[in-house]
Amino acid sequence: MFNTILIFEDEFHSNLFPLTYTRPVCDLRCGVLTLHEKIEKRFPNKTILLHFRDYLKGYVGRTMPSERMNKLGPSIETCLLINGSVAIDDKLFDELKNISMDEVFVKDNKLVATLLSVDNLEIVKNNLSSVITLSLFEHLPQKEIDADIIHYPWNLVHSNGKQIKQDFELLVNRNEEQILGKVYEGVHMLNKNDIFIGKGAIIKPGAILDAEEGPIFIDKDATVYPNTVIQGPTAVCEKALIKIGAKIYGETTIGPVCKISGEIGESILHSYSNKQHNGFLGHAYLGSWVNLGAGTNNSDLKNNYGNVKVTINDVEIDTGEVMAGLTMGDHSKCGIDTMFNTGTVVGVSANVFGSGFQNKYIPSFSWGGAELPTTFNIDKAIEVAKIVMSRRNVEFSNDDEVVLRKIYKMTEAERLKRNMPY
Repeated sequence: MFNTILIFEDEFHSNLFPLTYTRPVCDLRCGVLTLHEKIEKRFPNKTILLHFRDYLKGYVGRTMPSERMNKLGPSIETCLLINGSVAIDDKLFDELKNISMDEVFVKDNKLVATLLSVDNLEIVKNNLSSVITLSLFEHLPQKEIDADIIHYPWNLVHSNGKQIKQDFELLVNRNEEQILGKVYEGVHMLNKNDIFIGKGAIIKPGAILDAEEGPIFIDKDATVYPNTVIQGPTAVCEKALIKIGAKIYGETTIGPVCKISGEIGESILHSYSNKQHNGFLGHAYLGSWVNLGAGTNNSDLKNNYGNVKVTINDVEIDTGEVMAGLTMGDHSKCGIDTMFNTGTVVGVSANVFGSGFQNKYIPSFSWGGAELPTTFNIDKAIEVAKIVMSRRNVEFSNDDEVVLRKIYKMTEAERLKRNMPY
């Protein structure tokens, strides 16, 4: 019925700041895979296109051909649109396979998906320069469905365990060998049937992989050092490094090329981020190129066990959750022994240090601690980003610079509001 899928951003992408300052919503990781990878795995024979904010084209261009971005060619006559904030599962996949032409799936007044004929697809083609909203399709019949929608950063964290389990079943062929890497003598694997170890992965003596409460997925070329304990459901992605003595509790995702030690639970690290030393990280989401100094800790539970309030876009929101930890945007860093309170948000390219608990909302390009923070000069921030990325043999491109300068301008009002000097 359709050969093309457009994964789109809607008007609520800013509810996922600071994580989505630097990436499309569909590139957020939850479980083993990103949100768009979940769709692509389930529709392997379809052409997948992406729609997102124009300034992110350079970022996405690292991994995706430009012809797949913000384009719908004249030869495309029917197209399935899927909201990039949807964490697709098998139930929704079955619904999408049976969707009727020009039918609109909604959840809580949010556009989930629609299959458009040539006439209605023209509406989308005329609006590719902006976000795609439900209001574009008010003339079409709507169907309320059950779907896992990611509204805010904490939704990613609280959905992570479920998503790891689903991604494990999607990625692992249980009729084939599941232990493909090198596992040294002295490694203990509990419930081995729910453990996958990819090619080139190395698990060193003394490591304990406990999959009795959920699967453990260790991707290719990842390394787990001795005396590490990993409890499922957990994902350790490609080329990640788990250092000696790490304690990783369930519902945790360690993204590609991350380096981890200390204690971590129910958290997601997107990619290329470091927590290499002792300290606790819980119910947290770290973007890319983040570095936590030795002894950094975050709280994820209030002393009165009340709902955690989190500031998004400089507006305080009641999460409705008792557990919520740190959210930190790309390229942000913190010094040794940094303490983050429950539900703290740190923007993009902030450098946080100093004694005591930090402010619960730290704008992008902040420099310093809770007392008299200043603005991190954009040129110096770019210089640091270049150095950090070169250490992982990744080039900081002109497109990366465009994105950081754009975010610097976008977040200027937050710093001015706090009288942060330059």
